[in-house]
Amino acid sequence: MEYSISDYKTTVHNDWCAGCGDFGILNAIQMTLYEMKILPHNAAIFSGIGCSGKTPHFINTFGIHTLHGRVLPFAQGAKLANPSLNIIAVGGDGDGLGIGSGHFVNAGRRNIDLTYIIYNNGVYGLTKGQASPTLKLGVKTKSLPQPNVNESINPIALACISGFTFVARGYSYDVKYLKEIIKKGIVHKGLSFIDVLQPCPTYNDINTKDWYQSYKTDEDNPSIKIPKIYKLEDQGYDGTVKEEGDMATKILSAIEKSREWEDRIPVGVFYENKLIPTFGERLQTRIENYYQYPPSQQQIVDKDSYSITDIDRLIEDLKTG
Repeated sequence: MEYSISDYKTTVHNDWCAGCGDFGILNAIQMTLYEMKILPHNAAIFSGIGCSGKTPHFINTFGIHTLHGRVLPFAQGAKLANPSLNIIAVGGDGDGLGIGSGHFVNAGRRNIDLTYIIYNNGVYGLTKGQASPTLKLGVKTKSLPQPNVNESINPIALACISGFTFVARGYSYDVKYLKEIIKKGIVHKGLSFIDVLQPCPTYNDINTKDWYQSYKTDEDNPSIKIPKIYKLEDQGYDGTVKEEGDMATKILSAIEKSREWEDRIPVGVFYENKLIPTFGERLQTRIENYYQYPPSQQQIVDKDSYSITDIDRLIEDLKTG
């Protein structure tokens, strides 16, 4: 059967606000699945709570709309149960870096082979625009009575020091480039993180589309207009770890680059480490047939739906223990 891009779309009505960056991210994910020829039944999209949580409703694959801040535990569990599935987890900056920050950090320790995309607009868009963990200190969006009183989280830096082995950033209105970043994240064997900057036209009136796509005048040559958003590879940046001794240097370089914000904002791959084994590979060293016979392929009930698990030995152990 020959698939088209429309096969990755559902007929569910999309009620995101007009101009929301979520549309660009959704299109980039659909285009990625189509161009990589990942069949709908071989992919699963997990989401948390928030505007971004609706993403699985609009993509024609397996879709799981989970709990607030808990998307990574669900997604990791699915990948471990069925390692042949292509897993994409999505969530907002509040979902993933607020209530979900503990899961974010601990996911990095495992390096499970999946891709996590955060929709980053600096506000809680579903609940009237409160400041999210990524809104900069002192910024006052129209929904805030006073400027934000908290320091912000740097998602790129947090992902690098937590152990993610692929760390990148995209921009929701550059759909084609974002699609290529997501492709790289899926191809990478390990835990991939993609921070996607996006405007929230309803509640964030500071980091708008016009703000992201603005230009500044070159001081030496006023006729040259320099775009705020630039691609790391265009500047010769390479965040790939070539040998183990490079890791600390590459992480520090990625963190330093990620701090650029007001005048210039880099997008692209900040860090990639292919030398660290995935969690599945670690399991394979303990369970020899893990990949050949994963939990999803194991029979747990008989034809009448009765459990086939024999717990007699467990009961005996409890009696004598």
